Amino acid sequence: MSANLPILPNAISIPARNATSENLFAAVDIGTNSFKLLVVRADPSTGRFLTVDRFKERVLLGLDTNTTTTSATISNASLLRATAALRKFQKLLQSHRVPSSHSRLVATSAVREASNRSQFLQTIDETLGLKVDVLSGLEEARLIYKGILQFHPVHDRTVLTIDIGGGSTEFVIGKEGQILFSISLALGHVTLTQKFPEVTEMREHIKVIIRASGLNEKVKHYNIDKVIGSSGTIRNIEKAIFRGYASNMEGNVGISEESRRDWSFTMDELKGLVERLSEEERRVGGKVRTQGFFKKRSEFIVAGAVLLEEIFEELKIEEMEVSGYALGEGVIAEKLGEVFDNYDPRANARWRSVTRLATRFNNKQHMKSAALCFSVAKEMFDGLRKGYESGNGSDGFFVSLEDKDLEYLEAACLLQKIGLYAGKKGYHKQSYHIIAKGDHLHGYNVEEVKLIALLVRHHRKKLPECDHVVPEELTEEMRGKFRILCAILRVSAALEKLQLVNIHNVDFSHTCEGYKLVLEAGNLPFPGYVLPSVKDFETEHVKELEHFRMVFQERLSIAVTSS
Repeated sequence: MSANLPILPNAISIPARNATSENLFAAVDIGTNSFKLLVVRADPSTGRFLTVDRFKERVLLGLDTNTTTTSATISNASLLRATAALRKFQKLLQSHRVPSSHSRLVATSAVREASNRSQFLQTIDETLGLKVDVLSGLEEARLIYKGILQFHPVHDRTVLTIDIGGGSTEFVIGKEGQILFSISLALGHVTLTQKFPEVTEMREHIKVIIRASGLNEKVKHYNIDKVIGSSGTIRNIEKAIFRGYASNMEGNVGISEESRRDWSFTMDELKGLVERLSEEERRVGGKVRTQGFFKKRSEFIVAGAVLLEEIFEELKIEEMEVSGYALGEGVIAEKLGEVFDNYDPRANARWRSVTRLATRFNNKQHMKSAALCFSVAKEMFDGLRKGYESGNGSDGFFVSLEDKDLEYLEAACLLQKIGLYAGKKGYHKQSYHIIAKGDHLHGYNVEEVKLIALLVRHHRKKLPECDHVVPEELTEEMRGKFRILCAILRVSAALEKLQLVNIHNVDFSHTCEGYKLVLEAGNLPFPGYVLPSVKDFETEHVKELEHFRMVFQERLSIAVTSS
C-alpha cells in the first residue's frame, strides 16, 4: 500500500504563506491583579481558534508597593509597572506580526474605578501609542460569557457564569448567546484581601453586597441549567480540590484519575478547601504550603475561596463547572465576528471538546509548542493535498485528503503531549489511553477517535509499521489516511527540538530532488543560538525522515532560516 502513494511532479511549488499574519488575533486583559496577553490563530472557515501564545505579568494596579492598602488612585509605581508590562506585550505582538486591526486592549475594574483613569490612559497612549478600551462591568460580563461559550457547548442552555477578578466579580445569566441578566459586583480577591484581614468581617461584607444586588432573586427567577466559573482563581480552586489539597493528598493523582477529571467541583468540596486554607492561615508554617501550591496567587487565594463559598451559599449553588476560557477569548471571538464574514461562534462544537481536553492536561508551553507543530503540519498537509488533487499522482494506491483529515491532524498536534501529566517516560502511550478510553472527544465517531488516538500514540518513538497498529476498527481508507497523517505529524513534532520561539513563514515545495520544507524562524531561543543545518537535522532525525520517504516515496529535506 505504501509503495504507490501519489508523487508530485517536478517543479510544483506550494507558495509560502505568512503563518502569523492575516489569521492572527490578540487580546490584552488589563486586570487588577495581572495583565494577560492572548495570541491566537483563527480559521475563518470554521470559527475555530488555537492559542499560539499566552503571557502574564503581575502588575497589581492600584496597590501601593510600600503598603498593603488599595487605593482608588493608580499610583505612580503601579503606572510604571503597567507601562513596562504593556511595552513587553507590544514587543511580543510585533514579534508575532499581529495586525493592529486584529488586536484589542481592554481594562477592567482597577482602571474603571480609578479616579485618575484618564491620566493612566493618556500615559499609555503617549508612551506606547496604545489605545485601551475601559470596559463597563456589564460589558466585561458579556465578553466573559462570550468567551465561556467558546469553551463549553452550552449555547442552548440557560447558564449562570461567575468570574472572580482582582477587583470585581461578574455574573451573567445567558441563553443562546443572549444576556438575560448581568451584574458586576465590587468583590474581588485582591481588594477583599487588602480591606479585610479578618475572614469573619470579609464574609459579612460579601453577604451584604450580594443581598443588596438583587442577584438572588434573579437566579431564582430563571431556570438555571448549569453554573460555570471562570478566571484563574476558580481554576486554581478546582485544581486544588482535584489534586486533594484539602486532604494533604496533592501530587498523588494518577493518570487514570486525571483522565476522568470533569472540570467541576461541589459545594462540599469547596467547603473542605476553605476550611483547610483557613486552618493553614492560622498554623505556623501553613502559609509555606499554600505558597508552594498556589505560587503567586497564594496571597489572595483565601479571599477568592471565601468569596466563592459565600456566593455558593447565597445563590444555593450545589455544583460548578469550570471554563478554561474567559474574557480574553471573548474579546477574540468578538474581533473574529468583526473581521470574518459569516463568522458563527457556535461552529464546530466537537472542536471544543478537543481544546477542553488539551487545556485540561497541557501547560502553556505545551499549548504553544502544539500551535507551532500544527503550523508546520498544516503547510505540509496543504502542499501534499494540492499535489494529489492536481491529478499528478501515480497509478497506484490513492488516498484523497479532505478538510476533516486536517482536523484529525490538528487534534493530534494539540493532544500529543497530554500524557506528560504522568511523566515523560512513555507519555505518548498515556496520551493514547486518555484519548481512546476517556470519552472526551464529543461529536466524533468511534473510528475517528481511534485514528486521532493512534496518531498521538505514534508521533514519536517506534514507527507504526513496526508496531502492528492497524486495528480492525479502521477501514482500509482510514488506514491509508493514518499513514499519511502520521508521517506528517512525526516530522512536525520532531521540529520542536529546535526550540524555536515562533515561526514567521513556512514554505513546502517539491522539485526534482524531492520535497523541501523551509522554516523562517522568528525570535531565537537565546543569544548565540546557532540554527541547525540541513545535515544536522537529517542526522538528528534519520528515523522520521526515512519514514516520510517510505510513505511518500520521496526524500524530504529541511532547512531553517532566521528573519
